[in-house]
Amino acid sequence: MQASVMGFNPDYSKEAPAFEDLQALDGSAVLEFGTPWCGHCQASRTAVESVLKARPDLFHIKIFDGKGKRLGRQFGVKLWPTLILLKDGQEVDRIVRFTSPDEVMALLARQC
Repeated sequence: MQASVMGFNPDYSKEAPAFEDLQALDGSAVLEFGTPWCGHCQASRTAVESVLKARPDLFHIKIFDGKGKRLGRQFGVKLWPTLILLKDGQEVDRIVRFTSPDEVMALLARQC
C-alpha cells in the first residue's frame, strides 16, 4: 500500500489499498480519487500539489477510480476529483471538483 509514502504523491495507484487498511491508519491522510485522463482531475492537480508539497507530514494516497473499483464505492465517490481527509482512519470531510489551493487548505484546516 502506498500509505507509507508521506507528502505529495504524483501518481495514481492502480492497486488501491483495502478499506480496512485505511481505517487502521494513524494520524492524518488525504485520499485523492480520480483518473489521469479526467479533465477535472488535471485542472485540480496544481492545487493539490502546491498545498501537499508543503505538508510532508500527511499521507497522500492517489487512487485510480472508475467502474469496478470498489474503494471509490465504499467511500461514496461519485465525481472526480474527490479529496477525502482522514484522521485516524475516519473521514473528517471531503471536497469535490475543487480547483484552488484555498479549497485544499480549507479542507486540511478541518483535521482537528
